[in-house]
Amino acid sequence: MADAAEAGAPRTIVITGASDGIGAAAARQLQAAGEHVVVVGRNPEKTRRVAEEIGAPWHLADYAQLGQVRDLAAALRDSYPRIDVLANNAGGIFGERVVTEDGFELTFQVNHLGGFLLTNLLRDRLVDSGASVIQTSSVAAQRFARFDIDDLQGKRRYTAGAAYGNAKLANVLFTKELHRRFSRDGLRAVAFHPGAVATSFAGASEGPWRFMYTNPVTKRLLTTPEQGGSRLTFLAAGTPGIDWRPGGYYSGNKPARTNPLAADPALARMLWERSAEMVGL
Repeated sequence: MADAAEAGAPRTIVITGASDGIGAAAARQLQAAGEHVVVVGRNPEKTRRVAEEIGAPWHLADYAQLGQVRDLAAALRDSYPRIDVLANNAGGIFGERVVTEDGFELTFQVNHLGGFLLTNLLRDRLVDSGASVIQTSSVAAQRFARFDIDDLQGKRRYTAGAAYGNAKLANVLFTKELHRRFSRDGLRAVAFHPGAVATSFAGASEGPWRFMYTNPVTKRLLTTPEQGGSRLTFLAAGTPGIDWRPGGYYSGNKPARTNPLAADPALARMLWERSAEMVGL
């Protein structure tokens, strides 16, 4: 592992899904704290606006196309000799089952496969930097998942809520397996639930999800993006092993329970292997 960054020097923190919502809020908070934030988003105008507001570099990638994730990884490797924190925050909940041009169910690809691929393509850089990898998961992993390792694409049974819950459980399983495989090399991984945040992430969904996140009345009951972003900021700014436990799952800046399946190491290993096969690693 490369020497740690000098004490007090800004760290390079890459945040995906940072053009809006908790990603944008965390980017603002961390940049204000003196860190070197790299803003990654899907929407060019929103991503540029957030980056210019805080004086940060920015990159584009639509996780519905894995080729763009590969291009993003190459650009990050070329641009940043160190990556101290990678926050895999891109995601969303969608409506009817859609298959991407890569051949995968959209929710699973955007919420899990994209971050899995990016992390693995940057793995050597992350290990050399002694980096933290943060996964934005959700309480949906516990409440809505109907996880079937033999039906990751939802071909046999699909609902928007179950697909989202399954993908968020995949985030936690990925975190557990990333910790198991690479913690000895200095890589630290953690997953967290940011709260039910009033963002636009459910704008492409239908039914109760869309109503809850877009209705002016129900939105008042949700966590603000700044509060949700502060939970990502807590992990990104914290010291693994001191402020948070590597391999853990957090909610409200505290260790939390999630789906019992997340504690199954064999399932985590199988998901890793199948995900790697899907993305050609």
